Amino acid sequence: MTLLDVSIVNVALPSIRDELHLSPAELQWVLSGYALTFGLLLVPAGRFGDARGRRNAFIVGLILFTLASAAAGLAPSALWLVVARLVQGAAAGIVNPQVSGLIQQMFEPKERGRPFGLLGATIGVSTAVGPLLGGVLIATIGPADGWRWIFFLNIPIGIVAVWLGRKWIPVGEQKRQESLDPAGVGLLGLGVVLVLLPLVQEREWPGSGKWLVAAAGVLVLVLFVLWERWYGRSRTALVDLGLFRVRSYSLGALIGLLYFAGFTTIFFIYTLYLQSGLGYSALEAGLAVTPFAVGSAVASAVGGRFVQRFGRHMVVGGLIAVVAGLVATDFALELVPGSGGGWAAALPLLVAGAGSGFVISPNQTLTLAEVPVARAGSAGAVLQTGQRIGTAVGIAAVGALFFSRLASSQGDWGPAFRGALWLTISFVVVALIAALADVFTARRQPSDALAER
Repeated sequence: MTLLDVSIVNVALPSIRDELHLSPAELQWVLSGYALTFGLLLVPAGRFGDARGRRNAFIVGLILFTLASAAAGLAPSALWLVVARLVQGAAAGIVNPQVSGLIQQMFEPKERGRPFGLLGATIGVSTAVGPLLGGVLIATIGPADGWRWIFFLNIPIGIVAVWLGRKWIPVGEQKRQESLDPAGVGLLGLGVVLVLLPLVQEREWPGSGKWLVAAAGVLVLVLFVLWERWYGRSRTALVDLGLFRVRSYSLGALIGLLYFAGFTTIFFIYTLYLQSGLGYSALEAGLAVTPFAVGSAVASAVGGRFVQRFGRHMVVGGLIAVVAGLVATDFALELVPGSGGGWAAALPLLVAGAGSGFVISPNQTLTLAEVPVARAGSAGAVLQTGQRIGTAVGIAAVGALFFSRLASSQGDWGPAFRGALWLTISFVVVALIAALADVFTARRQPSDALAER
């Protein structure tokens, strides 16, 4: 639900703009506001779950997300919708770190591959199927009200999820009332906002001055690291910086950041190209990206079963498949011009999706393999924060290239899309280099790392 709302809104933006008369800046905030508060709450919420209990944090986040979804669907104005999206993103930031923390808590190391595989399948499907589901709702209900049901859809899911969470998720051990490091929370929150804000507003803030905001964010994050080192000497810090001395965690977090910079931008530029460049409807554009979702779902489930055997080699193979599939997508669109291009790219996208399934969940399993259970929530949240930052960086960079090429080619969508696609591929290639570095510098077999507590 929380990851579906990252991508499902893309195909509904024209309907939302026409119905609520949104300006370009307000339309941007419907998308970027969600990503901003999502990334902001991940680490503090993960730390809270570690210290006070993950079950209750998960349920509270679900309730808040469901209520915010209802508010978004009822929005009578642009301001109402933007605020509801901000609350939605914050609630998503509360929910997500509890998931990886609960998997660490409830499963022994050798058992975590399968639940992380299901989590990876959920991530892949929910991100990729969003445009299809949004297109179906708008085509079925109509553009005037179809976008509202994109948000209303979360209400019954949220109610059932809260009930099942209370019924199935164990309360866990009694938590100590240890400090939540409020100064660290403030520094990290300010740093993340300053870094993400110019990225998510890249097209709305002209000029280069906005990057001074990002530079200030980097300085604040440096202060955060210094504070955490000092604070962690006597108390439990917000982020255990010692985790980054563990090769599997540090390189895995880097792979996740780089891969999400490429992975999520695929749907951003491809759905735009299909609808505006090739004249596809919202439903047709959603169908065209479905092969990626199918490949990702199947491969994630399979990858979870075999990650203990193949370790980071599986991630390397998956990244190679993603690169090959995206390169083949470019060739397919070049060989079959016009409206048939989207269907010609179905098989290459299936290959890329299968590769993605062998990347996301296996990488998360391997990255968190040596993390102590007591720090599982915050460690998973740091990993996801890196993914959110990677997503913002990728969309900003790829979007800037995409729209600049579109302007210079006088509205020719083909060259603009292909240039942006190759930048997307370059992010995945850099992630592949990081994964190969992990394989070549490994000091022990991946299965041994997974077997350790």
